[in-house]
Amino acid sequence: MPRLTAKVFTDLAIWMTAFGLLIGLVFPPFCLALGLPVERILSPLFFAATVTAGLLVGAMNFGLARLVVGRRLRRLATTMETVEEQLAGAMVDHDWSGCDPERCALPVDSADEVGAAASAFNRLIRTLARSHEFEAATRDFTEVVASHLELDELAAASLDALLCHTGASAGALLAVRDEELEPLASHGLRAVERIGSNDHVRRALRTGATARIEVDPELGVVDSLLVDQVAREIIVAPVAFKGVPLGAVVLASVAPFAPDVGVLVEQFRTDLGLALNNALTHDRLQRLAALDPLTDAYNRRFGLGRLREEFVRAVRSGSPLGVLMLDLDRFKHVNDTYGHLVGDRVLRAAAGACRRVIREGDVLVRYGGEEFLVLLPGASRADLGELGERIRRAIAGTAVQEGEQRIAVTVSVGGASYPEDDVSSYEALVALADTALYAAKHAGRDRLRLA
Repeated sequence: MPRLTAKVFTDLAIWMTAFGLLIGLVFPPFCLALGLPVERILSPLFFAATVTAGLLVGAMNFGLARLVVGRRLRRLATTMETVEEQLAGAMVDHDWSGCDPERCALPVDSADEVGAAASAFNRLIRTLARSHEFEAATRDFTEVVASHLELDELAAASLDALLCHTGASAGALLAVRDEELEPLASHGLRAVERIGSNDHVRRALRTGATARIEVDPELGVVDSLLVDQVAREIIVAPVAFKGVPLGAVVLASVAPFAPDVGVLVEQFRTDLGLALNNALTHDRLQRLAALDPLTDAYNRRFGLGRLREEFVRAVRSGSPLGVLMLDLDRFKHVNDTYGHLVGDRVLRAAAGACRRVIREGDVLVRYGGEEFLVLLPGASRADLGELGERIRRAIAGTAVQEGEQRIAVTVSVGGASYPEDDVSSYEALVALADTALYAAKHAGRDRLRLA
Protein backbone atom coordinates (compact mmCIF):
# COMPACT_ATOMS: atom_id res chain seq x y z
CA MET A 1 0.00 0.00 0.00
CA PRO A 2 1.20 3.53 -0.69
CA ARG A 3 2.88 5.44 2.14
CA LEU A 4 0.94 8.44 3.44
CA THR A 5 3.24 9.77 6.18
CA ALA A 6 6.75 9.26 7.55
CA LYS A 7 5.51 6.92 10.29
CA VAL A 8 4.36 3.36 9.69
CA PHE A 9 1.87 3.26 12.56
CA THR A 10 0.38 6.61 11.53
CA ASP A 11 -0.16 5.14 8.05
CA LEU A 12 -1.68 2.06 9.71
CA ALA A 13 -4.07 4.23 11.77
CA ILE A 14 -5.18 6.17 8.68
CA TRP A 15 -5.77 3.03 6.63
CA MET A 16 -7.60 1.25 9.42
CA THR A 17 -9.78 4.33 10.10
CA ALA A 18 -10.60 4.57 6.40
CA PHE A 19 -11.36 0.85 6.31
CA GLY A 20 -13.70 1.17 9.34
CA LEU A 21 -15.43 4.16 7.76
CA LEU A 22 -15.88 2.23 4.52
CA ILE A 23 -17.37 -0.72 6.40
CA GLY A 24 -19.73 1.64 8.21
CA LEU A 25 -20.91 3.14 4.90
CA VAL A 26 -21.28 -0.22 3.14
CA PHE A 27 -23.12 -1.95 5.97
CA PRO A 28 -26.57 -0.23 5.48
CA PRO A 29 -26.86 -1.21 1.77
CA PHE A 30 -25.80 -4.72 2.76
CA CYS A 31 -28.64 -4.81 5.29
CA LEU A 32 -31.11 -3.68 2.57
CA ALA A 33 -29.93 -6.56 0.43
CA LEU A 34 -30.81 -8.90 3.28
CA GLY A 35 -34.42 -7.57 3.24
CA LEU A 36 -34.36 -5.60 6.45
CA PRO A 37 -36.96 -2.78 6.80
CA VAL A 38 -36.03 0.20 4.67
CA GLU A 39 -37.38 2.78 7.11
CA ARG A 40 -34.98 1.59 9.80
CA ILE A 41 -31.95 1.15 7.57
CA LEU A 42 -32.11 4.45 5.72
CA SER A 43 -32.25 6.52 8.87
CA PRO A 44 -29.52 8.97 9.97
CA LEU A 45 -29.26 7.22 13.33
CA PHE A 46 -28.55 3.81 11.74
CA PHE A 47 -25.94 5.30 9.39
CA ALA A 48 -24.30 7.07 12.35
CA ALA A 49 -24.28 3.85 14.36
CA THR A 50 -22.70 1.76 11.57
CA VAL A 51 -20.08 4.37 10.79
CA THR A 52 -19.24 4.71 14.48
CA ALA A 53 -19.00 0.92 14.82
CA GLY A 54 -16.72 0.76 11.78
CA LEU A 55 -14.47 3.46 13.22
CA LEU A 56 -14.37 1.68 16.59
CA VAL A 57 -13.41 -1.62 14.95
CA GLY A 58 -10.66 0.17 13.00
CA ALA A 59 -9.39 1.80 16.20
CA MET A 60 -9.43 -1.52 18.06
CA ASN A 61 -7.54 -3.21 15.23
CA PHE A 62 -4.99 -0.43 15.30
CA GLY A 63 -4.63 -0.74 19.07
CA LEU A 64 -4.16 -4.49 18.88
CA ALA A 65 -1.59 -4.13 16.09
CA ARG A 66 0.20 -1.47 18.10
CA LEU A 67 0.14 -3.69 21.18
CA VAL A 68 1.23 -6.91 19.50
CA VAL A 69 3.57 -5.71 16.77
CA GLY A 70 4.62 -2.34 18.15
CA ARG A 71 5.83 -3.82 21.45
CA ARG A 72 8.10 -6.23 19.62
CA LEU A 73 9.37 -3.58 17.30
CA ARG A 74 10.07 -1.28 20.25
CA ARG A 75 12.05 -4.07 21.92
CA LEU A 76 14.00 -4.65 18.73
CA ALA A 77 14.71 -0.92 18.42
CA THR A 78 15.74 -0.64 22.08
CA THR A 79 18.08 -3.63 21.81
CA MET A 80 19.61 -2.26 18.63
CA GLU A 81 20.18 1.07 20.39
CA THR A 82 21.94 -0.82 23.18
CA VAL A 83 24.11 -2.63 20.66
CA GLU A 84 24.92 0.66 18.97
CA GLU A 85 25.97 2.19 22.30
CA GLN A 86 28.14 -0.82 23.05
CA LEU A 87 29.74 -0.59 19.63
CA ALA A 88 30.52 3.08 20.15
CA GLY A 89 32.09 2.38 23.56
CA ALA A 90 33.93 -0.76 22.52
CA MET A 91 35.61 1.08 19.67
CA VAL A 92 37.45 3.00 22.39
CA ASP A 93 37.97 0.50 25.24
CA HIS A 94 37.65 -2.81 23.28
CA ASP A 95 35.22 -4.17 25.89
CA TRP A 96 32.44 -6.05 24.11
CA SER A 97 31.06 -7.81 27.16
CA GLY A 98 28.07 -5.50 27.55
CA CYS A 99 26.09 -7.06 24.71
CA ASP A 100 26.81 -10.75 24.35
CA PRO A 101 24.42 -13.04 22.42
CA GLU A 102 22.74 -14.28 25.61
CA ARG A 103 22.10 -10.80 26.99
CA CYS A 104 20.99 -9.06 23.80
CA ALA A 105 19.12 -11.88 22.04
CA LEU A 106 15.43 -11.37 21.21
CA PRO A 107 12.86 -14.12 21.90
CA VAL A 108 11.70 -15.87 18.73
CA ASP A 109 8.09 -16.72 19.62
CA SER A 110 6.40 -16.59 16.23
CA ALA A 111 6.84 -18.12 12.81
CA ASP A 112 6.07 -14.96 10.85
CA GLU A 113 7.93 -11.89 9.65
CA VAL A 114 8.40 -10.63 13.21
CA GLY A 115 9.94 -13.95 14.26
CA ALA A 116 12.12 -13.91 11.15
CA ALA A 117 13.31 -10.40 12.03
CA ALA A 118 14.15 -11.51 15.58
CA SER A 119 16.01 -14.57 14.26
CA ALA A 120 17.97 -12.43 11.82
CA PHE A 121 18.83 -9.99 14.62
CA ASN A 122 20.02 -12.83 16.87
CA ARG A 123 22.21 -14.19 14.08
CA LEU A 124 23.61 -10.71 13.58
CA ILE A 125 24.47 -10.49 17.31
CA ARG A 126 26.15 -13.91 17.25
CA THR A 127 28.16 -13.02 14.16
CA LEU A 128 29.13 -9.70 15.71
CA ALA A 129 30.22 -11.43 18.92
CA ARG A 130 32.24 -13.98 16.94
CA SER A 131 33.89 -11.19 14.96
CA HIS A 132 34.83 -9.53 18.24
CA GLU A 133 36.33 -12.83 19.42
CA PHE A 134 38.30 -13.05 16.20
CA GLU A 135 39.49 -9.47 16.58
CA ALA A 136 40.54 -10.04 20.19
CA ALA A 137 42.24 -13.34 19.33
CA THR A 138 44.10 -11.78 16.41
CA ARG A 139 45.17 -8.80 18.51
CA ASP A 140 46.34 -11.09 21.33
CA PHE A 141 48.24 -13.38 18.95
CA THR A 142 49.90 -10.43 17.25
CA GLU A 143 51.04 -9.10 20.63
CA VAL A 144 52.37 -12.53 21.59
CA VAL A 145 54.46 -13.05 18.46
CA ALA A 146 55.65 -9.44 18.45
CA SER A 147 56.93 -9.64 22.01
CA HIS A 148 59.32 -12.58 21.51
CA LEU A 149 62.47 -12.72 19.43
CA GLU A 150 64.18 -15.75 20.94
CA LEU A 151 63.14 -18.79 18.90
CA ASP A 152 62.29 -21.11 21.81
CA GLU A 153 60.25 -18.46 23.63
CA LEU A 154 58.39 -17.49 20.44
CA ALA A 155 57.55 -21.12 19.67
CA ALA A 156 56.23 -21.88 23.16
CA ALA A 157 54.18 -18.67 23.43
CA SER A 158 52.78 -18.99 19.90
CA LEU A 159 51.70 -22.59 20.41
CA ASP A 160 50.01 -21.72 23.72
CA ALA A 161 48.07 -18.93 22.00
CA LEU A 162 47.11 -21.18 19.08
CA LEU A 163 45.79 -23.89 21.39
CA CYS A 164 43.86 -21.33 23.44
CA HIS A 165 42.17 -19.51 20.57
CA THR A 166 41.39 -22.50 18.33
CA GLY A 167 40.21 -24.85 21.07
CA ALA A 168 42.73 -27.51 20.00
CA SER A 169 43.57 -30.28 22.46
CA ALA A 170 47.12 -30.78 21.24
CA GLY A 171 49.53 -29.27 18.79
CA ALA A 172 53.06 -28.60 17.63
CA LEU A 173 55.06 -25.87 15.92
CA LEU A 174 57.81 -27.00 13.56
CA ALA A 175 60.50 -25.04 11.75
CA VAL A 176 62.65 -25.82 8.71
CA ARG A 177 66.24 -26.11 9.88
CA ASP A 178 69.02 -27.73 7.86
CA GLU A 179 66.39 -28.89 5.34
CA GLU A 180 64.53 -30.84 8.02
CA LEU A 181 61.34 -30.05 9.93
CA GLU A 182 62.38 -29.73 13.56
CA PRO A 183 59.79 -29.51 16.36
CA LEU A 184 60.26 -26.26 18.27
CA ALA A 185 57.35 -26.68 20.69
CA SER A 186 54.69 -29.31 21.27
CA HIS A 187 51.83 -30.11 23.61
CA GLY A 188 49.84 -33.30 23.99
CA LEU A 189 51.19 -35.06 20.87
CA ARG A 190 53.02 -38.32 21.08
CA ALA A 191 55.91 -39.26 18.78
CA VAL A 192 56.38 -35.55 18.04
CA GLU A 193 59.80 -36.25 16.52
CA ARG A 194 58.06 -38.10 13.65
CA ILE A 195 55.62 -35.32 12.78
CA GLY A 196 58.10 -33.59 10.49
CA SER A 197 58.25 -36.63 8.20
CA ASN A 198 54.47 -37.11 7.99
CA ASP A 199 53.08 -36.97 4.44
CA HIS A 200 50.29 -34.53 5.35
CA VAL A 201 52.76 -32.09 6.89
CA ARG A 202 55.19 -32.40 3.99
CA ARG A 203 52.41 -31.88 1.45
CA ALA A 204 51.09 -28.80 3.25
CA LEU A 205 54.60 -27.35 3.34
CA ARG A 206 55.07 -28.11 -0.36
CA THR A 207 51.73 -26.71 -1.54
CA GLY A 208 51.47 -23.84 0.94
CA ALA A 209 47.81 -24.71 1.61
CA THR A 210 46.24 -25.38 4.99
CA ALA A 211 44.72 -28.85 5.32
CA ARG A 212 41.94 -30.10 7.61
CA ILE A 213 42.29 -33.86 7.69
CA GLU A 214 40.99 -36.98 9.36
CA VAL A 215 43.05 -38.50 12.14
CA ASP A 216 46.32 -40.09 11.08
CA PRO A 217 47.73 -42.60 13.60
CA GLU A 218 51.26 -41.74 12.49
CA LEU A 219 50.70 -38.05 13.17
CA GLY A 220 49.80 -38.40 16.80
CA VAL A 221 47.14 -38.84 19.45
CA VAL A 222 46.24 -36.73 22.42
CA ASP A 223 48.32 -37.76 25.41
CA SER A 224 47.30 -39.67 28.49
CA LEU A 225 45.94 -36.59 30.25
CA LEU A 226 42.99 -36.96 27.88
CA VAL A 227 42.79 -40.74 28.21
CA ASP A 228 44.46 -41.38 24.87
CA GLN A 229 41.46 -40.26 22.86
CA VAL A 230 42.25 -40.22 19.17
CA ALA A 231 41.95 -36.80 17.58
CA ARG A 232 38.78 -36.28 15.55
CA GLU A 233 40.24 -33.57 13.34
CA ILE A 234 43.71 -32.22 12.60
CA ILE A 235 44.69 -28.92 11.03
CA VAL A 236 48.06 -28.65 9.29
CA ALA A 237 48.94 -25.05 8.41
CA PRO A 238 52.20 -24.21 6.63
CA VAL A 239 54.05 -21.10 7.79
CA ALA A 240 55.90 -19.04 5.21
CA PHE A 241 57.40 -15.59 4.72
CA LYS A 242 57.39 -13.99 1.27
CA GLY A 243 56.70 -17.39 -0.28
CA VAL A 244 59.59 -19.14 1.48
CA PRO A 245 58.46 -22.12 3.63
CA LEU A 246 59.61 -21.69 7.24
CA GLY A 247 57.67 -24.36 9.10
CA ALA A 248 54.24 -25.70 9.94
CA VAL A 249 51.61 -25.63 12.66
CA VAL A 250 49.85 -28.89 13.59
CA LEU A 251 46.67 -28.68 15.70
CA ALA A 252 44.64 -31.68 16.85
CA SER A 253 41.25 -31.79 18.55
CA VAL A 254 39.26 -34.64 20.11
CA ALA A 255 36.11 -32.85 18.87
CA PRO A 256 35.57 -31.28 15.44
CA PHE A 257 36.91 -27.74 15.14
CA ALA A 258 34.44 -24.88 14.79
CA PRO A 259 33.69 -24.20 11.09
CA ASP A 260 35.31 -20.76 11.15
CA VAL A 261 38.51 -21.81 12.95
CA GLY A 262 40.19 -22.12 9.55
CA VAL A 263 39.79 -18.39 8.98
CA LEU A 264 41.46 -17.67 12.33
CA VAL A 265 44.32 -20.06 11.58
CA GLU A 266 44.91 -18.34 8.24
CA GLN A 267 45.24 -14.99 10.00
CA PHE A 268 47.50 -16.47 12.67
CA ARG A 269 49.88 -18.11 10.23
CA THR A 270 50.33 -14.83 8.36
CA ASP A 271 51.43 -13.08 11.55
CA LEU A 272 53.49 -16.08 12.63
CA GLY A 273 55.37 -16.13 9.32
CA LEU A 274 56.93 -12.71 9.92
CA ALA A 275 57.72 -13.43 13.57
CA LEU A 276 59.19 -16.86 12.84
CA ASN A 277 61.35 -15.45 10.05
CA ASN A 278 62.73 -12.81 12.43
CA ALA A 279 63.33 -15.38 15.19
CA LEU A 280 65.08 -17.83 12.85
CA THR A 281 67.28 -15.03 11.50
CA HIS A 282 68.11 -13.92 15.03
CA ASP A 283 68.87 -17.51 16.03
CA ARG A 284 71.19 -18.00 13.05
CA LEU A 285 73.03 -14.77 13.83
CA GLN A 286 73.39 -15.77 17.48
CA ARG A 287 74.75 -19.17 16.52
CA LEU A 288 77.19 -17.63 14.05
CA ALA A 289 78.31 -15.11 16.65
CA ALA A 290 78.84 -17.90 19.19
CA LEU A 291 80.72 -20.33 16.93
CA ASP A 292 84.38 -20.51 16.06
CA PRO A 293 84.34 -20.46 12.23
CA LEU A 294 87.26 -22.89 11.87
CA THR A 295 86.24 -25.72 14.19
CA ASP A 296 82.48 -25.12 14.66
CA ALA A 297 83.11 -25.26 18.42
CA TYR A 298 81.76 -22.40 20.51
CA ASN A 299 84.07 -19.44 20.78
CA ARG A 300 85.76 -18.39 24.02
CA ARG A 301 83.42 -15.50 24.78
CA PHE A 302 80.29 -17.63 24.47
CA GLY A 303 81.90 -20.57 26.25
CA LEU A 304 82.93 -18.58 29.30
CA GLY A 305 79.47 -16.99 29.47
CA ARG A 306 77.91 -20.44 29.39
CA LEU A 307 80.37 -21.68 32.01
CA ARG A 308 79.40 -18.79 34.29
CA GLU A 309 75.72 -19.69 33.95
CA GLU A 310 76.37 -23.38 34.58
CA PHE A 311 78.52 -22.60 37.64
CA VAL A 312 75.78 -20.43 39.17
CA ARG A 313 73.25 -23.19 38.49
CA ALA A 314 75.54 -25.82 40.05
CA VAL A 315 76.08 -23.72 43.18
CA ARG A 316 72.34 -23.10 43.54
CA SER A 317 71.31 -26.73 43.01
CA GLY A 318 74.31 -28.44 44.55
CA SER A 319 74.87 -30.49 41.40
CA PRO A 320 78.38 -31.22 40.07
CA LEU A 321 80.01 -29.35 37.21
CA GLY A 322 83.15 -30.55 35.46
CA VAL A 323 85.54 -28.91 33.01
CA LEU A 324 88.25 -30.44 30.85
CA MET A 325 91.06 -28.39 29.36
CA LEU A 326 92.60 -29.84 26.18
CA ASP A 327 95.82 -28.86 24.44
CA LEU A 328 97.08 -30.53 21.25
CA ASP A 329 100.62 -31.81 21.76
CA ARG A 330 103.40 -30.33 19.61
CA PHE A 331 100.90 -28.55 17.39
CA LYS A 332 103.48 -25.86 16.52
CA HIS A 333 105.55 -28.59 14.92
CA VAL A 334 102.61 -29.51 12.66
CA ASN A 335 102.21 -25.89 11.53
CA ASP A 336 105.95 -25.45 10.97
CA THR A 337 106.27 -28.72 9.05
CA TYR A 338 103.09 -28.84 6.96
CA GLY A 339 101.84 -25.26 6.97
CA HIS A 340 98.88 -23.54 8.59
CA LEU A 341 96.31 -24.92 6.15
CA VAL A 342 97.16 -28.45 7.22
CA GLY A 343 97.24 -27.26 10.83
CA ASP A 344 93.70 -25.93 10.40
CA ARG A 345 92.57 -29.33 9.11
CA VAL A 346 94.13 -31.01 12.13
CA LEU A 347 92.29 -28.61 14.45
CA ARG A 348 88.99 -29.34 12.71
CA ALA A 349 89.60 -33.09 12.89
CA ALA A 350 90.44 -32.92 16.59
CA ALA A 351 87.31 -30.87 17.34
CA GLY A 352 85.19 -33.34 15.36
CA ALA A 353 86.66 -36.31 17.24
CA CYS A 354 85.90 -34.58 20.55
CA ARG A 355 82.30 -33.82 19.56
CA ARG A 356 81.72 -37.46 18.64
CA VAL A 357 82.48 -38.74 22.14
CA ILE A 358 81.15 -36.05 24.50
CA ARG A 359 77.62 -36.35 25.85
CA GLU A 360 74.53 -34.52 24.67
CA GLY A 361 74.41 -31.32 26.68
CA ASP A 362 78.19 -31.04 27.00
CA VAL A 363 79.71 -27.92 25.44
CA LEU A 364 82.90 -27.83 23.36
CA VAL A 365 84.69 -24.46 23.36
CA ARG A 366 87.75 -23.36 21.39
CA TYR A 367 89.62 -21.66 24.20
CA GLY A 368 92.45 -20.31 22.05
CA GLY A 369 94.93 -21.54 19.44
CA GLU A 370 95.14 -25.31 19.86
CA GLU A 371 93.41 -25.27 23.28
CA PHE A 372 89.84 -26.48 23.86
CA LEU A 373 87.59 -26.36 26.90
CA VAL A 374 84.82 -28.89 27.49
CA LEU A 375 81.97 -27.98 29.88
CA LEU A 376 80.41 -31.05 31.47
CA PRO A 377 77.25 -30.24 33.49
CA GLY A 378 76.56 -32.94 36.09
CA ALA A 379 80.01 -34.53 35.72
CA SER A 380 81.73 -35.69 38.90
CA ARG A 381 85.45 -36.34 39.25
CA ALA A 382 84.91 -39.98 38.25
CA ASP A 383 82.97 -38.86 35.15
CA LEU A 384 85.83 -36.53 34.21
CA GLY A 385 88.28 -39.41 34.25
CA GLU A 386 86.11 -41.53 31.97
CA LEU A 387 85.20 -38.74 29.53
CA GLY A 388 88.73 -37.33 29.47
CA GLU A 389 90.15 -40.70 28.50
CA ARG A 390 87.53 -41.15 25.78
CA ILE A 391 88.45 -37.76 24.32
CA ARG A 392 92.19 -38.48 24.53
CA ARG A 393 91.81 -41.82 22.74
CA ALA A 394 89.44 -40.37 20.10
CA ILE A 395 91.87 -37.59 19.15
CA ALA A 396 94.86 -39.94 19.18
CA GLY A 397 93.02 -42.20 16.75
CA THR A 398 92.21 -39.36 14.34
CA ALA A 399 94.56 -38.52 11.47
CA VAL A 400 94.65 -36.08 8.56
CA GLN A 401 95.93 -37.31 5.21
CA GLU A 402 98.25 -34.89 3.39
CA GLY A 403 99.51 -36.45 0.21
CA GLU A 404 101.24 -39.59 1.36
CA GLN A 405 101.65 -38.30 4.87
CA ARG A 406 99.32 -39.38 7.64
CA ILE A 407 99.37 -36.63 10.25
CA ALA A 408 98.19 -37.58 13.71
CA VAL A 409 98.35 -35.66 16.97
CA THR A 410 97.87 -36.42 20.62
CA VAL A 411 96.28 -34.29 23.32
CA SER A 412 97.01 -33.52 26.96
CA VAL A 413 93.98 -33.20 29.19
CA GLY A 414 93.46 -31.55 32.55
CA GLY A 415 90.24 -31.63 34.53
CA ALA A 416 88.51 -30.23 37.60
CA SER A 417 85.05 -30.75 39.07
CA TYR A 418 82.92 -28.68 41.42
CA PRO A 419 82.11 -29.22 44.30
CA GLU A 420 84.71 -31.97 44.80
CA ASP A 421 87.26 -29.31 43.95
CA ASP A 422 86.38 -26.54 46.39
CA VAL A 423 86.34 -23.35 44.34
CA SER A 424 84.35 -20.14 44.70
CA SER A 425 84.15 -19.09 41.02
CA TYR A 426 84.14 -20.50 37.54
CA GLU A 427 87.48 -18.77 36.89
CA ALA A 428 89.02 -20.71 39.74
CA LEU A 429 87.58 -23.95 38.32
CA VAL A 430 89.17 -23.24 34.92
CA ALA A 431 92.46 -22.35 36.63
CA LEU A 432 92.48 -25.72 38.40
CA ALA A 433 91.84 -27.56 35.13
CA ASP A 434 94.60 -25.52 33.47
CA THR A 435 97.05 -26.41 36.22
CA ALA A 436 96.14 -30.09 35.79
CA LEU A 437 96.69 -29.71 32.03
CA TYR A 438 100.25 -28.45 32.55
CA ALA A 439 100.86 -31.34 34.93
CA ALA A 440 99.87 -33.71 32.11
CA LYS A 441 102.24 -31.88 29.76
CA HIS A 442 105.14 -32.12 32.19
CA ALA A 443 104.38 -35.79 32.80
CA GLY A 444 105.06 -36.61 29.14
CA ARG A 445 101.97 -35.45 27.19
CA ASP A 446 99.17 -37.63 25.73
CA ARG A 447 97.64 -38.20 29.13
CA LEU A 448 94.95 -37.03 31.55
CA ARG A 449 95.51 -35.39 34.92
CA LEU A 450 92.82 -34.26 37.34
CA ALA A 451 93.17 -31.42 39.84
